Amino acid sequence: MFSSEKSKHTARHSGFLIQKPVIFLSCLCAFLFICSLISCSRFFPQLPESSGVLAEPVNGLTSAQMDLHLRGDEAFAEVFGVEEGLGPVFIGTSCEGCHAGDGRGHPLMSFQRFGVWDGSSFDPLTYRGGPQLQHRAIPGFEPEVFPTEASGSVELIAPPVTGLGFLENVPDSVLIALADPNDNNADGISGRLNYVNPPDFFVPAAHHIPSGGKYIGRFGRKANAIDLLQQTANAYLNDIGITSDFNPADLVNVQVSSAASDDVPDPEVFASTVHEVVFYLRTLKAPPRRNQNDPEVVEGELLFSQSGCASCHTPQLVTGPSEISALNEVTFFPYSDLLLHDMGSGLDGGYAEGSGTPPEWRTAPLWGIGLSSDSQGSQEFFLHDGRAKTLDEAITNHGGEAANSLSAYLGLSTAEQQKIIAFLKSL
Repeated sequence: MFSSEKSKHTARHSGFLIQKPVIFLSCLCAFLFICSLISCSRFFPQLPESSGVLAEPVNGLTSAQMDLHLRGDEAFAEVFGVEEGLGPVFIGTSCEGCHAGDGRGHPLMSFQRFGVWDGSSFDPLTYRGGPQLQHRAIPGFEPEVFPTEASGSVELIAPPVTGLGFLENVPDSVLIALADPNDNNADGISGRLNYVNPPDFFVPAAHHIPSGGKYIGRFGRKANAIDLLQQTANAYLNDIGITSDFNPADLVNVQVSSAASDDVPDPEVFASTVHEVVFYLRTLKAPPRRNQNDPEVVEGELLFSQSGCASCHTPQLVTGPSEISALNEVTFFPYSDLLLHDMGSGLDGGYAEGSGTPPEWRTAPLWGIGLSSDSQGSQEFFLHDGRAKTLDEAITNHGGEAANSLSAYLGLSTAEQQKIIAFLKSL
């Protein structure tokens, strides 16, 4: 009897001994699993909110369009070396190197343009390597140096590249309607169009309206590029020294030689690659707004308009027809009229492009300006050369046609000025 009960007790006890580790391990696994769910964010970075990201495609791309966008993205990030055809003289080694995160560039990667302005005409000094200085060179070649003949020059940082497809697709008729070269409405603002000679490879879009064989420029600091193909093909050559089917001859450092042939056959990238990059740029989303309903932001936008800033930084534009659904006849908000404006002597570097005179600059789109620090190493550099370290500095550097707006801004209280800054940071 006792023996039998002992056996039953031993059996129950043995079962408990067997089950206890199993139960313990099961509980431990469950506990660790729950902990991993709770704390994984401590170990793995989370995806940023879309409202804080620039490098995203527009919505509604077809699978074929998305594939083309991704190929362009890859080409945009490609780093060129000597074996890929870099140089022989150049500035940077990739598109992304100057446009980090597709955002605003940093002064460390600035580039210089130069020439001679005599008060009425501009000589880009092409016989001295102008108008852009390629200050680096591959082994065996000499970089260009700033020529003594140049009387004017500007340092430029790369502009952000998001939302460019929207800007490209604004009909010329819209820009013509915005232009007021003679200030007929007497508001002190005389924005005008920069008509430029098209490159040989230019194919007009349906919305382009020529004038005397020239077309409206809308890209670049002085609006000297008509479309994204011209802008991209020229950047490949002049910034990286990469030839293409559009610009098939290597850059020559004419300061030291009439020959400039690296060991890579030209063209170094094909037209298909350039078109892929163009499509990538064309289909990057518009910079997202943030905090739109914040009371300070709402009041800041009203003060921005009342101060006259919106006379040049036009809040909204409308695109024309497009095979890309997101770009097809839509209203968007770049805060730019894409026109040239005289910004006064403080921003006059003695450098001209096309019909754009030294003190004239294309109205920089303000969208995305609140995200500038994300691509500038958590710092901020504004205006064409990055001289302004704060938005207040950028505003107070305005002159010329912006003099009345600047006066209105300076007449505001500090609190009101900060509301305008809050509005700008929401863009």
